[in-house]
Amino acid sequence: MSDYDRRAHLKQVHEARKAKTIQRVDESIRRLVKAKEGINFNSVATDSSISKATLYNNSEIRVRIESLRQQQAQVPTPKQIKREMDENNKDAIIASLKRKMKKLKDENKKLREQLKFSYAEVYQKI
Repeated sequence: MSDYDRRAHLKQVHEARKAKTIQRVDESIRRLVKAKEGINFNSVATDSSISKATLYNNSEIRVRIESLRQQQAQVPTPKQIKREMDENNKDAIIASLKRKMKKLKDENKKLREQLKFSYAEVYQKI
């Protein structure tokens, strides 16, 4: 029992736990990227079942999450893209409806003119 070094054993346990934590965070980040979800401290903590405090306190993990979060902030999200597409579609629909309305107004005007002539012909026959 005199050969047992408690400090070395605790250091070994700590290193193993740290490696396991980093592995779980890596797996979590891969899953989030595949699912095209936002990467931030909350999502990684929830997905990996690791406390946010651990993520913030581990400088290696913290830098990685912050850089990935920054990269994703620069790329538009699917919701933003959809919103922009909806705005473009609204403009196209409005333009289409305006053309249709103009066409119907012109057709209505022509029909009114034809109706005037028809009334004139009927009046002449009387």
